[in-house]
Amino acid sequence: METKSKAKIYPIVLYGDQVLEKTAEPVTVFDAELRTLLDDMFESMYAAHGVGLAAPQIGIPKRIAVVDCSFKERPAERIVLVNPEIIGQEGKQSSGEGCLSLPDFRENVTRANRVTVRAQDGHGKEFEMTGEGLLARAFLHETDHLNGKLFISHVSALKRDLIKRKIKKLVKAGEWRYERPL
Repeated sequence: METKSKAKIYPIVLYGDQVLEKTAEPVTVFDAELRTLLDDMFESMYAAHGVGLAAPQIGIPKRIAVVDCSFKERPAERIVLVNPEIIGQEGKQSSGEGCLSLPDFRENVTRANRVTVRAQDGHGKEFEMTGEGLLARAFLHETDHLNGKLFISHVSALKRDLIKRKIKKLVKAGEWRYERPL
């Protein structure tokens, strides 16, 4: 009898780690190793209580993201985005947005309300998908990560500076570590 190995839960990389500020590399190999990583990414995202996770957030500089706006309620709605590109945006929405790499920080961010993404699945098959509301926000947020951007790049310079100063204080107090644990 074959037993399925337990998924690996990766630690989330915090703001300040260089991997979050670099453009991720395209995926060219679609194999069992990639599909295992995708499963691990979903489990890591759920463990961190998120609805989206980009590979750079776990220290892997590849163009991979996973999204589940239902947070495990509807497994069929789990979305894998490999090498995603935003190909359409419509409308506007403003809402509080946070990020697993910036825990405890939320700011109002205006993004498109309807977004179309072109990506590949875990087997390399290309697809297009359109999302509205939270799903549109997740597509944009995770694609930003793959381009080396964080949600704070969408807030005013004043708010961004306040967040950065708070993080510097947390670093000094030993309460914020942005280097990856071994």
